[in-house]
Amino acid sequence: MEETKQKQYTVRKTVKTGITFGSALAMVISYVNWHSVGWAIFHGLLSWVYVIYFVLKY
Repeated sequence: MEETKQKQYTVRKTVKTGITFGSALAMVISYVNWHSVGWAIFHGLLSWVYVIYFVLKY
């Protein structure tokens, strides 16, 4: 039972870290591309969706 809780904690932590990294990456790509804080925030909210879009488009 304890092992299951540890696995759930690990998965949650990994997902949260991935989402945070995706947001940061999206914001950096957006700001470098568009030089706009507003677009960077918007693309940060989109997170991995914008990163994948950028990779496929450019």
